[in-house]
Amino acid sequence: PTKGKLFDSLDRYVLEDYDNKKAFSDFLPGVAGIFGKPMWSFYVNRGQGIASFGVESKNYPLMKFDSANLAYQNTPFLGFRTFIQGSRGGEDFLTEPFSPANAKDGYDDEDKPNRYMYVGLADMEIQEIDDVNGIETKATYFILPEENFGAFVRKASFTNIGDTPVTLSLLDGLAKMEPKGGPLDWMLNNLGRTLEGWFEVDHFESNPAYPIYKMSSEPSDSASVKIEEGGNFVLSVLEGDDSTSFLPVVFDPTKVFGQGSSLVSPRELTVKSVGDILNGPQYGFATTSCALTALNEVTLGAGESIGFTTYFGAVEKVDQVAAIIDSIKGAGYAQAKLDRTREIMDELSAGVTTETGSHLFNGHVKQMYIDNGLRGGVPIMLGDVDETTLGKSTDEDPRVKVFHTFSRIHGDLERDYNWFNIDMTYFSQGPGNYRDIAQNRRNDVIFQPRLGSFDILEFLSFIQADAYEPLTVEAIAFKIDDKAKATAICDEAVGTGLEVLGHYNQLVDILTNGFVRPGQLFQLMDQLGIELIMDKWKFINSVIAAAEYIPIAQFGEGFWADHWDYYIDLIKAFLMVFPDGEEKLMYEHELKYFFSPASVNPRSRKYVLDYTFDYKGKHVEQLGATYWDQSKLDAQKGYLDKATGRIGEAANWQSQEDGAAFTSTPIAKLFLLGSIKFATRDAYGMGVEYEGGKPGWNDAMNGLVGMVGSGMPETYELHQLLSYVLSVVEKFDRGLVIPAELGVMIGKVNDALDTLDATGYEASEDLDSLSRAVPADLFTYWDTVATARETYRAQTKYSFSGVTVELSGEDAAAMIKRWIAQINLGIERAFKIGSQGYGDSGHTGISPCYFSYDITQWEENGGTDADGRPTVNALAMSVGSFPLFLEGPTRYMKTIEGDLEKMADTYSKVLGSGLRDTELNMYFISASLKGQNPSMGRMMGFSPGWLENQSIWVHMSYKYYLQLIRGGMYEKLFDEMKAGGMLPFMDPDVYGRSLMECSSFIASSAFPDPSRHGEGFLARLSGSTAEFLSIYALMMYGPEPFFIDEDKTLKMQLVPAIPLWLFKDDFTVSFLLFSAIKVTYNNSLKTDLFRENPSSYKIYYKDGLTKEVEGSIIPTDIAIDIRRVYTVDSIDVFF
Repeated sequence: PTKGKLFDSLDRYVLEDYDNKKAFSDFLPGVAGIFGKPMWSFYVNRGQGIASFGVESKNYPLMKFDSANLAYQNTPFLGFRTFIQGSRGGEDFLTEPFSPANAKDGYDDEDKPNRYMYVGLADMEIQEIDDVNGIETKATYFILPEENFGAFVRKASFTNIGDTPVTLSLLDGLAKMEPKGGPLDWMLNNLGRTLEGWFEVDHFESNPAYPIYKMSSEPSDSASVKIEEGGNFVLSVLEGDDSTSFLPVVFDPTKVFGQGSSLVSPRELTVKSVGDILNGPQYGFATTSCALTALNEVTLGAGESIGFTTYFGAVEKVDQVAAIIDSIKGAGYAQAKLDRTREIMDELSAGVTTETGSHLFNGHVKQMYIDNGLRGGVPIMLGDVDETTLGKSTDEDPRVKVFHTFSRIHGDLERDYNWFNIDMTYFSQGPGNYRDIAQNRRNDVIFQPRLGSFDILEFLSFIQADAYEPLTVEAIAFKIDDKAKATAICDEAVGTGLEVLGHYNQLVDILTNGFVRPGQLFQLMDQLGIELIMDKWKFINSVIAAAEYIPIAQFGEGFWADHWDYYIDLIKAFLMVFPDGEEKLMYEHELKYFFSPASVNPRSRKYVLDYTFDYKGKHVEQLGATYWDQSKLDAQKGYLDKATGRIGEAANWQSQEDGAAFTSTPIAKLFLLGSIKFATRDAYGMGVEYEGGKPGWNDAMNGLVGMVGSGMPETYELHQLLSYVLSVVEKFDRGLVIPAELGVMIGKVNDALDTLDATGYEASEDLDSLSRAVPADLFTYWDTVATARETYRAQTKYSFSGVTVELSGEDAAAMIKRWIAQINLGIERAFKIGSQGYGDSGHTGISPCYFSYDITQWEENGGTDADGRPTVNALAMSVGSFPLFLEGPTRYMKTIEGDLEKMADTYSKVLGSGLRDTELNMYFISASLKGQNPSMGRMMGFSPGWLENQSIWVHMSYKYYLQLIRGGMYEKLFDEMKAGGMLPFMDPDVYGRSLMECSSFIASSAFPDPSRHGEGFLARLSGSTAEFLSIYALMMYGPEPFFIDEDKTLKMQLVPAIPLWLFKDDFTVSFLLFSAIKVTYNNSLKTDLFRENPSSYKIYYKDGLTKEVEGSIIPTDIAIDIRRVYTVDSIDVFF
């Protein structure tokens, strides 16, 4: 590559001398195509890159999973190694490409090799150019795509770059290879030496080229012994021009490293040849083996190369290796698969192909789109069985459904606390955290309008009766209720002959007797030997079109205060595309309520009297806020299916007294959610209480729950939620049907408001002289409303009665307006109470984020918690403040988007506050936490500038930037972007990793070590991708690409927000509308296009027809064609 060039010819990001740069971790995407079986793989910029890989989870490694700090140290020695014995012109040499001993260090680099790392969407490659020995070594890593087996692939090549012939013998592969033998992560880290007693290496067909790494049995002390029938395989294929051969694999590390257990040096190669090792005995029992492919005595002329490809994977039965050998032995197979895996990732990212004047920006959009999909799932449309479904959304045809593939929880070398899982099946995916999935699917409908309201309905169904949500979202599952439909599919799928009758009946049973996911369906069919006689795509589309689906989630732990924050964003994205579908969405669906096995304790059981941290006094904390509710678990057992021994899926949904699942319309569920959150505001009416055991998204504020804390972010989201419900009720003049129990609760809430009004407190309140002590009238209101909330929860703990009440549209609107007025008053109080921190006067005019409440008077109520501490009832409170957090003003901006003056004022105040990192031109997650109470959370244990303690938390910064474009602050947003506040415009040497990829946090200027300032950590899978894509959509589409005109008909208008510097030399910018229709903005004005109305459009249809539109509004018929996507080819927009 050209020195200093950022991209190679394949558009991969180039890191020169990568192993002498700041250490970072990354991963291959774990995508093998829809009909492929992926593996996971992590890499670092040390040694030969790959730090660990395996199948499904950390429990099944082929190369052991290490946290990043260990991976940086271990990878050069325990990972992939290459040892070359060479001879040129009578001179012998022994060298190890990519050895840290030869890494450039900036001091004596003249004779050291040049090294490069190439980071692509699909693959990662390393290259070493060793001019001293005249050898170029390359290794490309990727996940094998579109096979019925999974494999991690290393494609290595060796080139003679000298002027004379060279003879090479080499060993290349893993220094440590783990065996197959059940879940191993914990045992490898805690019982590693004992575990080796089960290790062995066998050889399939006794061939030294077919080693199988396995355990004799799964390690345990139970009475049942499970013999390991499978194994991890290593197969290395030497490719010639038209033939292939398999190379032997050295598995005994002592034959290479001798007794050097550190594996630093290949001692034996100084006295033995590779041929000697191959001809001698090897042993693979009771030790961790290696997996080094051997190539013996090959002569290369000047410029000649030789290469081989090694496949690593796992099989359940050793004899399955035979079919794998047959699959991979064809000439050109490896290159074809590498090309295909690149094509797959290009296809997945093609929907955001963008042509601007910035190649960095164009590539970054693709990377962010891919990473957003890997966290939230890539939506695949299923159910297309004929032309009648073409272009239709899930709302238009019940046969059309969505399945999200390739997603996983964001666990990696740096996020070692998260347990990721990637199913090794077709349509692979894994579970994700609720917040992550809800955020990262926000823009699905914008890029794929056929999704319709699918995501919204799924997430709203997870709202529980108590207004909380589960922790983990899993992939939806399908079942065909109509057996006649299932048999019709099976007739075509497997045939009707007697010879397939058994498989026919098995497939009918699978399709009708339980919910399965697409990958599980194919896996079961494979295990049972059911062979399709029709195309796989046609089969799965037929199944899904005929099937019903269910959302699936799991409780996990605690109830997070912010999971509901993301619903309005989902709805707003939907309305950008389907404003004419709002009434149907809100009123014409019936949704269930998720039934969690946990419950929220009332205050009388979670307000606990305990000693202060210094044991000098006592105070009240909120502890044990939620608990596993055995009575709920017992209730779920009533849904036990005796035939399968499993709890039926109906147990996951709240019932009514007659046993049927209770349902409400989406708008009614949103109203229920808003009602309960309104009844959960703190004693001063400012923040929403963190009373479910967990804080909001910033879970490093974990101690805030114990401090009886509350958050303004949730208040601002409540303001948005109730404002939306109000707009729907008024727009469609329709009432709300709600559970009778909720009707009773809101009656008590409104009575409490009447009582508060009667006291005259609010009428006489002086906001400029608010006391820290909560006024008695406000405390009484809070206590009354909280009691009403707790009574409601007790009544609906197991089921609803099934009785409903209807609120008229007029009554509902009046009630919501009154509540919003109360919320606005609470916001005013919050600004007056203010923040409080190091160097913070408390009068910045910036929204505070968090409050705590000290219970200053209490009475013991006779109860105790699980640890025997007395529980109390609160009698009086005082409010405490915290330093500024960026989330406060960011969420506040949602409530002032239409007020440019307030937006500008807030931006100016934040810019001049302790939230601004002036060194990096970025924004801290928080102002200085110096002097704060350690009880507020684990963030206080981190160094300033690191993790959640005053670092640059990229996701929160991007939320802030999103609010700038939403609020019309276009110049400010793009100034921030271009100045390096956003990727990809940061300094690559400072950032320390690919500019294409986002980090979760950046070490800020508050960090003690200035050399780390600006360095990115925790790679890629974060919510920042969702915020970026929202910014991108607003840049390219505008805020309302589809809207309802004054004549009540659908219209379309494209009004971008693109700065002049992003236009190409010909003053054009292009993107793909709905991932399919190329839109080109022609900027003859040669200026920033910040919500300029177009002068005209040209719409080009696929049949050759062209339609021209004068003016800025696209009429209804053409707008509908564009939204249907499939008939329109491209659009030119003129300014």
